[in-house]
Amino acid sequence: MRIALFATCIVDAMYPRVALATVRVLERLGHEVVFPPGQGCCSQMHVNSGYMDDALPVVRNHVHAFSAADYDVAVAPSGSCVASLGHQQPMVARAGGDEELARQAEAVAANTYELSQLLTDVLGVTDAAAQLGSWFPHTVTYHPSCHGMRLLRLGDRQRDLIASVADLELVDLPDAEECCGFGGTFSFKVPEVSAAMAEEKIDNIVATGAQLCTGGDASCLLHLGGAMARRDAGVTTVHFAEILASTRGNPLEVSGPVELSIPSAKGRRAVPSSRPSATSVPSATRGGAR
Repeated sequence: MRIALFATCIVDAMYPRVALATVRVLERLGHEVVFPPGQGCCSQMHVNSGYMDDALPVVRNHVHAFSAADYDVAVAPSGSCVASLGHQQPMVARAGGDEELARQAEAVAANTYELSQLLTDVLGVTDAAAQLGSWFPHTVTYHPSCHGMRLLRLGDRQRDLIASVADLELVDLPDAEECCGFGGTFSFKVPEVSAAMAEEKIDNIVATGAQLCTGGDASCLLHLGGAMARRDAGVTTVHFAEILASTRGNPLEVSGPVELSIPSAKGRRAVPSSRPSATSVPSATRGGAR
């Protein structure tokens, strides 16, 4: 199958290793991954802030980029961005008086999957250890992000995939369904409330005794990871795509309590805990969204 990667803004700019992990998982299953050129933001940030006129050209860019590409299905390692494609983009196009764009947006959205949706519903992956060779010998808890849970209705897809990774111990997160406080521009507009929500979530994460908190949205993991680092909580975050990409022969390295890096394809790469990790932009996203 030919699969188009929608990298998303935050993954491309802040967590390119998540895009790399997504590509590795899909290629491990024998699929070809392509990167439609010209892709950028999905417009979620604009719409959530009420800037509908500014969102329209952003929607048009995404729809045209993916409509022009040759692929069978598209995938993104982000529940919120995939939800935005179906929930917001047609609405923005119709609000701008462009019915044809709205129909094209609906077609693109209908063929775009969040990573766990694609793996379970389309590709039939139910056992990450057996089918992907995933191995991650650490204690992990799982935070289900709001858009994936409430708009995409992912249910336990992400959690079940994580639980099926070899040697991974998954511990339940108390009040897991509660928001982490990121909420996109919400965290900028009401930072005190956002920070308080993050602290409650972190209290629950720390209480599990897990080494890491995983999830499916880089934005939420960025929010929580930053708050954990400021608090020196001894826990950090990692996208579930990175866990699925980790194998015995090429593991996701954990050096110290908070340093994470996915190694190069040639072998292991440990990151000293006293220095920030440095990860090159994967070829799948080089020159892509900004």
